[in-house]
Amino acid sequence: MIAKVLVSRCLLGDRVRYDGQASGHWDLLLAWQAQGRVVALCPEVTGGLPTPRPPAEIVGGQGRRVLTGEARIIASTGSDVTDPFLAGARAALALVQAEGIGVAVLKANSPSCGNEQAYDGTFTGTRIAGEGVTAALLKQAGVRVFNETQLAEAQAYLDL
Repeated sequence: MIAKVLVSRCLLGDRVRYDGQASGHWDLLLAWQAQGRVVALCPEVTGGLPTPRPPAEIVGGQGRRVLTGEARIIASTGSDVTDPFLAGARAALALVQAEGIGVAVLKANSPSCGNEQAYDGTFTGTRIAGEGVTAALLKQAGVRVFNETQLAEAQAYLDL
């Protein structure tokens, strides 16, 4: 049986980012998709947010603090969008559990998907160490989370 991997839809060329754009076509991800490995998801869209939508950042911490209710996700308009982000994260977790997925490749720096850094909540382009809410929830469940700059590492993990 071929190992499946959860992949952010924007990394597959789907125009689901907050600005209505995609984040590129990554050859290895497209090859995995052709092999039937990819399960695609955009947590923000799945959680009910439209495309396009105002940019959002985590205020008061990072993804783990959102999960505990200690931080919120706020759009640049001032709207609290924490609930749709949490709904998308929970949907991602349910999907990886249902499909037996142990690896995810998510969009770097996103308040949902960032696995190492996310923006600091000031809307100044400043990034800090931490992760988005979906990445945090998946990591807590034991999923190995990579971003698009770590495809070789993700491939090596899948090949184990």
